[in-house]
Amino acid sequence: MEESKDQNKREERLRQVTTYAFVGAAGTGKSQRAQSVASIVDADYIIDDGLVIYKGSIVCGKSAKSERNQISAIRRALFEFDDHRDEVMDFFSKAAPCSLMIIATSDDMVMRIIKKLKLPLPERVIRIEEIAAPEEISKARRERFTKGKHVIPVSHVLVRKNFAGKLVGQLRVFWKSKDNHEGEKTIVRPPFSFYGEVHIEPEAIEDLVTFIAGRTAQVAKVVEVDVSPENEESLSITIKIAASLGEKNFVTLATLVKERTAVSVRYFTGVNVKNVDVIITEVLI
Repeated sequence: MEESKDQNKREERLRQVTTYAFVGAAGTGKSQRAQSVASIVDADYIIDDGLVIYKGSIVCGKSAKSERNQISAIRRALFEFDDHRDEVMDFFSKAAPCSLMIIATSDDMVMRIIKKLKLPLPERVIRIEEIAAPEEISKARRERFTKGKHVIPVSHVLVRKNFAGKLVGQLRVFWKSKDNHEGEKTIVRPPFSFYGEVHIEPEAIEDLVTFIAGRTAQVAKVVEVDVSPENEESLSITIKIAASLGEKNFVTLATLVKERTAVSVRYFTGVNVKNVDVIITEVLI
C-alpha cells in the first residue's frame, strides 16, 4: 500500500516537469547544438542517449554510447532497463518542477521515452532543420558516417569517466547561457556504429542457444529450442536436450545450460532473458 502511494506521488511530481523535444535524424548534429537549443527553450536539463545533463555535467543516467552492442544501446537510449529508468524517474520527481529537453532521432522515439519516464507531452518540438543549414547537416552526417564520430554535450573529463569508447577530442562552445555558463562538448567514437533499426529474428536466437547448449559438456544433442517473447523487453527460452552420463548430475547440468544460455543471449543480443527452462528428454548411455 505504501509502495503504491509512493509510486503515485512520484508520477504526480513527474507531471510537473515541462518537456521539450529536439528531433533530427542520426548524425545531423543534434548533440553538437544541444546546449544552445536548450538555452533557447530555457530547458534546465537535457536527456541525450540515456544521460541526464545539466550545464554540461552528467547528473544522472548512463550513456547508450557506453554499451558494447547495438541492441543494448537502443534499449539504453529508450530507458528500457529498469534500474536506469527508475534512477532517472526518481531524479526528475525530486527536481520537479523543472524543464527538460529530449534529444531524439524521431517523434516516435520522443513518445517512447516520455511513456517510459511517465513525463508530460512536449510543449514544443524543435527540428534540426530549424536550427542548422542544409550544408551543416550534410557535413555532420559525413563526419558520422565516414569517421564514426559522435558528440556528447558534456565535458571531456566527465565523458572519460562515463564512456567506454574512444575519446577523439573536445570542443569549446563559443556562447554563453543566461547564467554565463560556457558550453563544452566532447567528441567520441563509440565501440560500435549504428544507423537505422535492428530486428533479431527468433530463429537467430534459437541458433545461438543451440550452439551454446550444444557446446556444454554432457549435452549429447540439442533436441529442440523454443523462443517466446514475453513482452516488448524480454523473452523466455525452452531447451530440450539429450544428456549423457558424466561427472555432473542432471540437475547441475540443466542449471549450467540455463545460466550459460541466459548470459550468452543477453551479451550477444542485448535482449533481456526473463526465463530459461531446460528439459532433459533423453539420457544416452
